[in-house]
Amino acid sequence: MRTSEHTFPADFTFGVATSAYQVEGGIENDWAEWERAGRLKEPHARCGPAVDHWNRYEEDYRLATAVGATAFRISLEWARIEPVRGQFDEAALEGYRERLLKMKACGLTPVVTLHHFTHPTWFHRETPWHSPESVEVFRRYSRRCAALLEGLDARVITFNEPMVLLLGGYLQGAIPPGIADGALTMKAMENLVRAHAVARRELGERLGRVPMGISQNMLAFAPDRWWNPLDRALVRLGAQAYNHAFHEALSTGKLRVNMPGVATARVDIPEARDSVEFVGVNYYSRAHLRFVPRPPFIEFKYRDTQGRGLTDIGWEDWPEGFLQTLRDVKRYGKPVWITENGIDDRSGTRRPHYLHTHLAQVLAARAEGVDVQGYLYWSLLDNFEWLEGWGPRFGLYHVDFDTLERKPTPACDYFRQVATGKRLVAPL
Repeated sequence: MRTSEHTFPADFTFGVATSAYQVEGGIENDWAEWERAGRLKEPHARCGPAVDHWNRYEEDYRLATAVGATAFRISLEWARIEPVRGQFDEAALEGYRERLLKMKACGLTPVVTLHHFTHPTWFHRETPWHSPESVEVFRRYSRRCAALLEGLDARVITFNEPMVLLLGGYLQGAIPPGIADGALTMKAMENLVRAHAVARRELGERLGRVPMGISQNMLAFAPDRWWNPLDRALVRLGAQAYNHAFHEALSTGKLRVNMPGVATARVDIPEARDSVEFVGVNYYSRAHLRFVPRPPFIEFKYRDTQGRGLTDIGWEDWPEGFLQTLRDVKRYGKPVWITENGIDDRSGTRRPHYLHTHLAQVLAARAEGVDVQGYLYWSLLDNFEWLEGWGPRFGLYHVDFDTLERKPTPACDYFRQVATGKRLVAPL
């Protein structure tokens, strides 16, 4: 089936996305420690039982199929699997295996993320990402994950948003491990690239050729002052470092980062060359960049330039940047998967229109020859949103955080129409 201005091909995949810590609950990891230290925007917020997906997973699979999804993205919680360094919890591994088998039985293709921000409590103390030992411990963890994925025909994501982890955790110190050091940021980035390569090798040896990639958060960038050459230079540098440095390292085997006065990397990693089968894109918004004369020399802000209203989390609603982002990743010559796209919409009224405008950009990109093969909405459920705690609501399904009852939002009907009809329709 050929695509047109309004239709998706018959084999295009619509799915939903989640991550372990945000939905499963009952996990002791570095983020749980961060919360107890009062490091969230709401110091008393706790993830705790999250939305109890660990026990309600079969209900949640039914909710996914009810909106026409045929793929379900989860993450494996490293802290649950290896709570003590070198000691693997067989019950946890069997639990994930059971959940993935039941996912398949529901007609949902597993999209499995090995690392979605969180770490076992021992990791930062014993083998942090700026240490060479980190690559070895991730290799060992990946080997155990490969065994539980056998026979599932899963699509695998090694790392979710590695640049968010690096900038937030290593450059700004705003999330675990809470380091603010440019040189260590670059060393950690190098080791993340190496860890992806060794994980790919471990899974390949056990599973054969498995589609693997990363999920990279990609922002559209604009100068805060269009007339200022320093702001414009920041846009060029920011787009290259934030959006493309990691993708390029996994394509060329060359890690090149240039953030003047902040951090620089120039490392050849031959084992990372051509090490993905697809390019994973997480897209949400556009950021305006302003040069300031003090480290780190950049201010980052969201502006409502079109009068659409910022989303409830305070991000610009900028679907136009989605098309440009998809054009940009065409350079890698790989199939593209949208591994996250969504809106914090606490009233539930804006999400259908957001879906419509962003899916229209996916069709426009396909019409230009970008091989976009799948779209996973973030998220199936309202959940715990990291530093923001329990405020944001990205879910197709609204969750009552007291009773944990799931209720469909108006976007459920819209998503179902598009996903099952493979046709873009106007929201009501």
